[in-house]
Amino acid sequence: MDSVLRLARKPLENVRVGFIGLGMRGPAAVERFTYLEHATVVALCDLYPGPVADAQKILRDRGCKPAREFTGPDGWKRLSELPDLDLVYVAAPWQLHAAMGVYAMECGKNVALEVPAATTVEECWALVDTAERTQMHCMMLENSCYDSFEMACLRMAQEGVFGDIVHVEGGYCHNLSAYWDKYRDDWSMRFSALHHGDVYPTHGIGPLCQLLGIHRGDKLSYLVSMDSAALAGQALADSRYGAGAVPFENGDITSTLIRTARGRSILLQHSVMTPQPYSRLYRIYGTRGFANKYPVPGFVFDEGKEYMPAQEASALLEKYKHPVRAALEDRAREIGGHDGIDFIMDYRLVECLHKGLPLDMDVYDAAEWSSIVELSEKSILGGSVPVPVPDFTRGR
Repeated sequence: MDSVLRLARKPLENVRVGFIGLGMRGPAAVERFTYLEHATVVALCDLYPGPVADAQKILRDRGCKPAREFTGPDGWKRLSELPDLDLVYVAAPWQLHAAMGVYAMECGKNVALEVPAATTVEECWALVDTAERTQMHCMMLENSCYDSFEMACLRMAQEGVFGDIVHVEGGYCHNLSAYWDKYRDDWSMRFSALHHGDVYPTHGIGPLCQLLGIHRGDKLSYLVSMDSAALAGQALADSRYGAGAVPFENGDITSTLIRTARGRSILLQHSVMTPQPYSRLYRIYGTRGFANKYPVPGFVFDEGKEYMPAQEASALLEKYKHPVRAALEDRAREIGGHDGIDFIMDYRLVECLHKGLPLDMDVYDAAEWSSIVELSEKSILGGSVPVPVPDFTRGR
């Protein structure tokens, strides 16, 4: 099958988009798209009618035409089959992302999938195989890649500011225990109850893979994972479902070490049950410099032993501000979505489709980053054994 590395399709004057999944993240995405000059929301889908009606109100309040409505168990298929649709935007539960993405591409649609794009290696390959066969775009909606610090460090790395990068760290460390009932349905809790491993790896791994040029000069070779006991997780499951009713497998903290073909190492961490401040870790260790985003941004270079003074660090970040951030930052923060990174992500997706450019993140990124869900579990269940990471580009 033909590769979709650097895939560029015919420019679209107007990107006609349909949304599947209007629960937690879908409605905000619908609203963001009403601010995009070269995009039109033409279809809305959810299992239930209520969220569709709420999304229609968003369009109405923004002065947009009403979209076609799809509900019920097969509504997502009927939406993907529409002839006048260019992009299917999926914000349904994790376990449905891959199947919906495959079907949309088979219907001749570009697809954007919320994170993770898949939960098994088999699903990752299905996305890659379908994208290559259909030559359609498949992007995972990893908003962390558009954060200002990460984008500035990406530029710095590309210009050699850190020297040769030897090790990086990232993760998703965010105490969600107080939010499960308010923001998350049982599907995500029960998935964690059934699985060991890093079930939500892409916020941490995505920016790091871009930094290291994964499948752009390097590749992930193998990983080793280890998890702690599921003490806080089991207590939360007991409080929700009754003591002992749902055995909880996912460790309170999961750590994964990954080695690349060029000998760089990656530490990835998943921790959502214990008390802690929000952090995606994001650390860079290079032969000439070090960067650390949390708890506060900081840099150390060459012979330095202390962090660069805050004023100098701010000036450095301004000097290397990514052009995408420079062009969109103020507008993005005004519109909102995780301090504007969601809007920048959507803007770039539409801009690339509108101009016929390769997307910032492709199906190989989606597969590589999402494969860690199953691969980390396999390592843990084998006693923290090394597990190879597939080369989804087939050596290309």
